[in-house]
Amino acid sequence: MGLAYTISPATVLDGVRMMFWAAYAVKEINTEEWIVDLLELVQTKDPGEKEFHQAVAEVASSLKPALERNPKYRQAKILERMVEPERVVMFRVPWMDDAGGVQVNRGFRVQMNSAIGPYKGGLRFHPSVNLGILKFLAFEQVFKNALTTLPLGGGKGGADFNPKGKSDAEVQRFCHSFMLELFRHIGPDTDVPAGDIGVGAREVGYMFGMYKKLVNNFTGVLTGKGATWGGSLIRPEAAGYGVIYFAAEILQTKGKTLDGCRCLVSGAGNVAQFAMEKLLHLGATPITFSDSSGYIFDEAGITADKLLFIKELKNMRRGRVSEYVERYPEAVFTPVDPTHDHNPLWAHKADCAFPCATQNEINAQDAHNLVQGKVQVVTEGANMPTELEGVHILQDNGVLFGPAKAANAGGVSVSGLEMTQNSMRLSWTRDEVDSRLKQIMKGIHQGCLDAAEAHGVAGNYVAGANIAGFIKVANAMLDQGVV
Repeated sequence: MGLAYTISPATVLDGVRMMFWAAYAVKEINTEEWIVDLLELVQTKDPGEKEFHQAVAEVASSLKPALERNPKYRQAKILERMVEPERVVMFRVPWMDDAGGVQVNRGFRVQMNSAIGPYKGGLRFHPSVNLGILKFLAFEQVFKNALTTLPLGGGKGGADFNPKGKSDAEVQRFCHSFMLELFRHIGPDTDVPAGDIGVGAREVGYMFGMYKKLVNNFTGVLTGKGATWGGSLIRPEAAGYGVIYFAAEILQTKGKTLDGCRCLVSGAGNVAQFAMEKLLHLGATPITFSDSSGYIFDEAGITADKLLFIKELKNMRRGRVSEYVERYPEAVFTPVDPTHDHNPLWAHKADCAFPCATQNEINAQDAHNLVQGKVQVVTEGANMPTELEGVHILQDNGVLFGPAKAANAGGVSVSGLEMTQNSMRLSWTRDEVDSRLKQIMKGIHQGCLDAAEAHGVAGNYVAGANIAGFIKVANAMLDQGVV
C-alpha cells in the first residue's frame, strides 16, 4: 500500500525562498530573470495583495538600469529587504455608537522602512482598507519620502472604519479607541502619521488629543494638526498644490505653461479641491470633479466661486457631487455605472488630466481615451491611480506622465516642514511654507529628470522617480548593514 504525502503551503513557500536565494548567490545575475523571480516570490508570500504586487512590479521593472550598474544592490538583496515591512501592527478597535451598540473595526500600521528617518505616512479610514492596500501605500511612501530630500522613512496605516454617515461623537469615540493602541507604536522620532482618505483635521484632532493624554506630552507626533496647536500653514493645500507645481515643471520642459489649459480632475477631496484651486491661480480651467457616486462635467469651467461651493458641499455638509447641478444647472452629472469598463470622465477633450481620487482609477481604455482627447500631461494626485498598462499606453503615445510618488509628494513634504516647525517651536508664514513647497517640488522634478538621464531612460519620470528614491534608501541601507 503506497503512502500519500501532502505538501503544505508553508513548505512550498520555503522551497520558493530557497530557490530564489540559491539562484542569486552567484556573482553573475540576469536582471530580468531576477525581477521575474522576485515578483513570483512576492506573489507567493503575499497572495491576494494585488495592489502591493502591482506597486512592486512597477518599481522593480523600472530599476533594471540601476541594478545592472550597481551589482552591490542585488548582492546585498536591497529590494528583497525593501518589499518586507520592518514591522506590521494589526489590532482591533472596539467603540460604541450613538445607539449604545458596540462596533468593532480593524486597525493597522505598516512601518515599511526607516533607513533615512522615522516612519512617515498617512492614516486612511475607509471600508476598503486592508493589509495589502496599506502595504502598497507604505511601499510607495518609502520612495516618495526619499524624493523630498527630507529625512523621512515610509509607513502607512488606518482602519476599515467609514466616517461617512457617522456623528462627530461616533467619530471621536472611534478615534480615541484607535489611538489607545496606536500610541504604543508611534512617536516624534519613531513614526509620525498624518491624514489620508477619511482622515482630516477633525480625526487628527481627536487622535492627537488622546495621544497627548496618554503620554502626558505635547509633541509633534501627528501632522495635519490645527494651525493654532502645532499645525503648519499650507498643509491642507500641500498635496493638491504640489501636484500642479509638478505639472507646471513638466510643461516648462516643453516651453509651455498651464495658462489657458482645460483640465480634467477626478476626486472631490482635499487633493482635488486644492489642485483645482492652484489651477485657477495659474490661469487654467478645471472642468470635472467626482466622488464615489459619479462625476460632474462643467463645460463653462469651474470658477473660484464654484470651487467655494464644492468645498462647502464636501467639507461642511459632506454631500454628494450631484448637488452641484442643482446650483449650476448648466453642468452635467453622470452617475457611476458599474457595467462600464472605463470611466467616462477621462473621455472628455482636455489639455491636462489630474487623477486625484483613488488607486487604479485609470485603466487601459481610459488611457486610450485620454490620448484620443489630446491630453498632453497626466499628473497623478492620488496614490497609483493609473494601472500599469495605462501608464505604458500614455507614455508610448507621447503623453507626459508624472507618477504619484513624485507629483503627490507635496503633502508629505509640508508634513516634514510641520515636523521641523514643531521641533523648533516655530510657525512659518503661509508664503514661506508655500515657497519651500514649490522649491521642493522643483527639486523632485529635477531629481527625476537627472536620475532618468543618468541611467539611459531620459524623460521617463516613472523610472527617474523610482531610481532616484531607490538609490537614496538603498545607500542608507548598505551603510547600516543587514538590519
